[in-house]
Amino acid sequence: MKFPYSFIMFFSSCFGINSELKSKPTISGTAPVSIYSIPLTLLDGKAFDWSLAKGKKILIVNTASACGYTPQYEDLQKLHEKYSDRLVILGFPCNDFGSQEQGSAQEIQLFCQKNYGVTFSMMEKVTIKGTSIHPMYQWLTDPKKNGWNSESPSWNFGKYLISESGELIKFYGSGIKPFDSKLISAIESK
Repeated sequence: MKFPYSFIMFFSSCFGINSELKSKPTISGTAPVSIYSIPLTLLDGKAFDWSLAKGKKILIVNTASACGYTPQYEDLQKLHEKYSDRLVILGFPCNDFGSQEQGSAQEIQLFCQKNYGVTFSMMEKVTIKGTSIHPMYQWLTDPKKNGWNSESPSWNFGKYLISESGELIKFYGSGIKPFDSKLISAIESK
């Protein structure tokens, strides 16, 4: 017997079944709101150019400089270098979890470059939960906008993978490292 995706998610949440990976259900269709319509601002105050990401997969990560997961910056940079022909990484610093990103835009940028050699796109510091949630995280966590997902990060370094056509395809919890085989497999898939 097949159960609807919504029933499975309801059942899982009722019984505390929570994986580090959540995938788009296998249904056809597109997100009601285009990810490419969301204006983004880089740490340096300039607008992010969505044309750099179209036709590539996008990995969106909420980051923090003083977190136990902060060393993931190093592997995110390596991922950026290895897959730059097919993947764009967008880092979103946020101070929502344990006040672990208290720095200014300049301090965040200096920290990332000095300690991890980060060259992938880092956005302005944002809020990803509560009443002033950034439009990107509204899109990532609202099924009415992205087509299926309501899960939001429970800590720093949660990851969302977007397809080449701008569809949200997977959510990975903080514990999924950038070179985890599940993530690499999804990046390399056509």
